[in-house]
Amino acid sequence: MVAFARDHRAYLAACELVATGTTGGRVAKACPDLKIRRLKSGPLGGDQQIGALIAERGVDLVIFFVDPLTPMPHDVDVKALTRLAIVYDIPMALNRATAEAILEQEGAGTPAPGR
Repeated sequence: MVAFARDHRAYLAACELVATGTTGGRVAKACPDLKIRRLKSGPLGGDQQIGALIAERGVDLVIFFVDPLTPMPHDVDVKALTRLAIVYDIPMALNRATAEAILEQEGAGTPAPGR
């Protein structure tokens, strides 16, 4: 996520960014010019807070990079977040390729090298 934020910093600077606590902290440290509303850490309720924002139509896009080879202790929360994005028809990118395709569709993207 940090590398993605660095590569798309100009576009993201114009967005109202919301992130779970740990991810938001890492991105903020790498890109201090980005304003990020940090919620709780994912396993401590941050995923559910983002889910509530989806249900309230408070987000336009969800980018949630998932490592399919690493077990997630909050897997149930991640599945609920995915379900809400589907129900409320919110675009959701689970990997960098999809996130960049969405940004390119919006006319914002500079594809990563090799894409």
